[in-house]
This record gives sequence, structure tokens and C-alpha cells, in this order.
Amino acid sequence: MNLKDLHNWNLSYANARRLQAVLARKVRIGPLKRAPRSVAGIDCAFSRDKKRIGAIVVVLEYPSLKILETVSAIEDVCFPYIPGLLSFREAPVCLAAAAKLRIAPDCFLIDGQGVAHPRRLGLASHLGLFLDRPTIGCAKSRLIGTFEPPAVEKGNHTPLMDGDDTIGAVLRTRTGVKPLFVSVGHKCTLDDAIRITLACAPKYRLPEPTRLAHQAITKLKTAI
Repeated sequence: MNLKDLHNWNLSYANARRLQAVLARKVRIGPLKRAPRSVAGIDCAFSRDKKRIGAIVVVLEYPSLKILETVSAIEDVCFPYIPGLLSFREAPVCLAAAAKLRIAPDCFLIDGQGVAHPRRLGLASHLGLFLDRPTIGCAKSRLIGTFEPPAVEKGNHTPLMDGDDTIGAVLRTRTGVKPLFVSVGHKCTLDDAIRITLACAPKYRLPEPTRLAHQAITKLKTAI
């Protein structure tokens, strides 16, 4: 899979903050041009000493959710842990894995935030700019924003707000189970993100692309 070359990763904290502002302005929110025929999930994990990081990309046929391809990458960590700048720590290895794909997925679901981020550039948005594909942030926890809990039945959702801005949705993917925090990453709308996330979650809280990526990265962790 071909990726865009937007910037290098050898950045100071101050330069990374400035770059976030520039990149956030490049994020596009708009309806999908066509229904996806394939979706991918990305997840990553660190070695026990936090010096190495691995990433898994799992590609599934959509809407059947049949696995089509799985790739992985392991790299040295090149950026320190700084809240709000986690994509600079995690994105390089995610992109290294994605570059190995023979199939170019129509949409990516990322275990992380999209525009539901203080500077509107979470991991899903940052990756989306490099991948040049629609991306969706499917986070297990809230980073910022306020919300009212959605009704307990699957499919219900409430807006995730940052002041007057709707930055995502709090989506119930399974009845009576904690919701996910879904946000636009790049090149889709929040309605698209909600619809695709639900279609990818027929049985479990996590959508299949990120659930399978999480399972795979857990196994890979022993080799990191």
C-alpha cells in the first residue's frame, strides 16, 4: 500500500505541537464517496521496557467481516510519552505495518481518537492523512469532551461535546456494556463512522477490525 510522506518523526516537543496545528487543518470531514468493500483495524502495543513497539493491521471484507490479510511491524520507540502527542509515538510503526499491505483497504478503524482530541489530531486523524483513506477513531475511553450516557440498548448514541463543538459520539455497540468513543479520523462523517462501527460490531463491544488487531498484537507482544 502506498502512503503519503508528510513529515519526518525526528521532532522536538515544540515542533510536534506546531505540526499538529498544521496537520489538523488538513483533516477532511465529508461523506464517503461509496460504501467500503474492505475495512482494516489497527492496534499497537509496547514491549515491557517501553523501548520497542509493535503494530498489527488486519484487513476484513465488508460487510461479511471475513479476514483477508494481516500484517505486522516492530520498531524502536522514537518519541517520548507526552499526553496529547501520542500519535507521534505510535503512528510510525502503524504506518510501517500498513506499508506492507497488498490490499489497500477502503476504510480504517483505529483503536484511538480521531478529531476527539484537544488539537483535533488524534491517532486516527494523523494516520488518515498518511494513509489518504477514510479513518475512524474507535476509542475505549474518553480523552476530552462531555456527554450524556446513551440508552443501554445497542445502537444508541449521544454526542461527545467540546464546548459547542460535536467532536464525536458515545456509541453503545452492545446492550448493557460500556460504550465506545467514536470520532471522525479523516475523509468521512460522524454518521459514516457510527454506521460502519456498528456494522463491524455484530457480537462484541469492539468492532471486529480492532478486536482482531488487538488479539493479534497481544500474541505478538511476546516477540517485541
